[in-house]
This record gives sequence, C-alpha cells and structure tokens, in this order.
Amino acid sequence: MAARPIVPQTISPANGFSDLGLSAPVLEGILAMGYKNATPIQQQAIPAVIEGRDLIACAQTGTGKTAAFLLPILDIITSYRPKTEGSIRAMVIVPTRELALQIDQQLQGMAYYTPITSMPIYGGTDGASFDQQKQALTGGTEVVIATPGKLLSHLNLGYVPLAGLEFLVLDEADRMLDMGFIEDIQRIIGFLPKDRQTLMFSATMPPAIRALAKDVLHDPMEITIALSKPAEGVTQQAYVVHEKQKGPVIEHLLNHTEAQSILVFTGRKHTARDLARQLKRRGFNAAAMHSDLEQSEREEVMLAFRNRRLRILVATDVVSRGIDIDDIDIVINWDTPQDPEDYVHRVGRTARAARKGTAITFITGPEMRGFGRIEKLIGYEVVKMPMPAGFEPGPEYRPDERQPRGRSGPSSNGRGRPQGRGNRTGGGPRR
Repeated sequence: MAARPIVPQTISPANGFSDLGLSAPVLEGILAMGYKNATPIQQQAIPAVIEGRDLIACAQTGTGKTAAFLLPILDIITSYRPKTEGSIRAMVIVPTRELALQIDQQLQGMAYYTPITSMPIYGGTDGASFDQQKQALTGGTEVVIATPGKLLSHLNLGYVPLAGLEFLVLDEADRMLDMGFIEDIQRIIGFLPKDRQTLMFSATMPPAIRALAKDVLHDPMEITIALSKPAEGVTQQAYVVHEKQKGPVIEHLLNHTEAQSILVFTGRKHTARDLARQLKRRGFNAAAMHSDLEQSEREEVMLAFRNRRLRILVATDVVSRGIDIDDIDIVINWDTPQDPEDYVHRVGRTARAARKGTAITFITGPEMRGFGRIEKLIGYEVVKMPMPAGFEPGPEYRPDERQPRGRSGPSSNGRGRPQGRGNRTGGGPRR
C-alpha cells in the first residue's frame, strides 16, 4: 500500500496530538474526549500508520494502544476517498465481545466530528441481532470491530463487502492465541484482499504470534512498550491465607471499607458465579460477570457497575483487559493470577486517570511461588498484611518453596459456602 504524506494541520490543541499528522475533525474528537497527552505507543504508531506502514506492537492494556490504531485509521478514512464505495474499510479483530463493545464506544467518541460509521460484531446474540449485523455489514459501514467466530460466520455466507478493505487490526493477538482463535483468524485472512495495511497488537510475543506476524505483515515497523508496573496510585496489599479463610477475610474487608466500586477477580467462571451468590446471601450488593451469561445480562451487569448501582462485581479475567472504568476503588484478587502479567492487568483496573486505588491479593500455600514470580516481574515485594484482629494466623509466606496443591474456589468448607465470621474452624475471628 502506498505511503500517505503527513500534512501539517492548522488546529493546534495543547494536548500533544497536533504534531502527529491527524486531520482537524479527528483532533476535535480527541479534544472532546478529554485526551491530554499522546502516550509513547501513540507517538510512535500514529505517524507510522499514516505513512502506510504495517505494524507489530508489543504493548499491554493501559498504554493507549486502542487510540494508537483507531486515530490514524479514522484520519485516513476521513481524508481519502474509498477505492470501492459501500465496502468495509477497516476490520478490527478482538478476542472478546466486551473488548469489541469497548473499542466501538471509543471509536464513536473519536469519530464524533466525522461521518464514519462502525459496528461491533460478536456472538451470543439472537436472530434479530444477527440480521442487524448483516445489514450493517452490507450497508456501507466503514469500520467493523469483531470477534473471530461471529465474523467468520458472516464471511462464510458470502455477503460481506471486502473489495475496498484497507486495514486489518489484530488486537490482543496473544489472548486470541490462548483462546484458540488462531485458525479462525487465518481463515478470515483468506477472505481479505492482499493489498491492505495490517496492524498487530499483543501484550506478549510468543513464537506462534511471531510466526503469524511473519505470514500476514509486510515489512512491519516494530514497536515495543515495556510492561509497565502498577501505577504509583495503587496501594498493593496481600493476605497470606489458608483456603478456608478466604470467605471470612473477604467478608471482613468488605464490611470495613467505605469503597463503593469493588472489582473481585477469580480464575474460573464457576468460582465467580458461586462467590457472587455467596456474597449476595451475606447481604452484599454483588453480581458476577463471566462467559456463561447472555450478552444482554452482561451488558446490564456492566452498566449497573459502571453507574455504581452495583457495588461489587465478581469477574473472570475476561474483564481484566476489557473493562474501561476510571473510578474503581478496590481490586481484589480472590486467587493469585497464574500469569504474572495478568496481575498487572488486574491491578491496572484501579487507580486509573491519576486516581488512587487499592489492590488486594489472597495468597494460599500453592500460590506462593506464583506470587513470587509476580514480585520479580514488578520489581519489589508487595506488603503482606497481618490477619484482621481475632483471625487465626495464615501460613508463613515462602515463595521459594513448592507447596502441595489443595482445593480451589470460593468454598471454605468444601461445600461452596464461606464459613461464618465467628466460626474458628472456618478461619474466622475468635470471639
């Protein structure tokens, strides 16, 4: 694809974006959304995309990568006439419906002063929604943000107009690899015109992602943004506990905080579901977010949490890279993330936009080595909090020793129910 010249603009907003070659309507959208300064990945990626370069970028959530690919794509679509009228011009492929919706919402804000239209395409919808997606795909929508499976369903039916496609973006490529979508992505690419600009973003670069990049990118520019540490505004704490103590300790913490927006992460969807139910039975305003919910249910839960009608959201890692809420007060890791980078993603959901926040992690014996790897990644030890007054001591923290694996999940007594606060056998406080 031919390189495009960077044309100086007359508008000069004091937000660090005016020197990146973006058109006036796009800059107006940036101002309206309150963006103040271009992040390092935006400073490097935006000019490269405008110049027509393929791109492979290693950058985690929270570095501003979404704007790094949306802004130049919007600029080019706004500034240059399409090759083929009525064709999709940009396709963004993402691993989850939450991320598709989030990117579409950001695009709508950035494109407010442009005529560009967009549509999120994802599964878990009924026949009417499928027909709506089909109508958008065939009706001249410029930008499509899609999950692989549902997009492939539409492509296989043969009506998706792709002759004028200019951009393919693969966002969170490593997560799509983990979720088994690589074959779907390869089939999708088989439908697309070869004369296109391809942008790949990934938090990590395992060999399979490198191999995919070699197949689909042409002479790409490489950008690597180092994994950032948790923001300075995050107060990180950890409780070293026996499995049976988790229920009483989290109940104690929730009863002794005035925080109104609390995000609890679990490693499994059944754990999220069971823990949310248990917290509700104990009188807490809590709900679960996991992949078994219908899309309408997920949107309803997320809207309630965003508007602070829901105090506690218990969620799997599907949310850690897909949620975009700036005022979460506390993040609680019910279990220690197996991947150290997932810890950074989870903790990064609080203390956003220069705010303060708290991140609390429960560490059981089998999770000590994993938490030790997290501390090596972030470069310092997380404060280990003493057990609340009246609670029995937890195990000694020994991250260098292998511990036997026990039961996992919210159960404190083997039956899926946290023990009462006054029950010593449940690890609760002594009376």
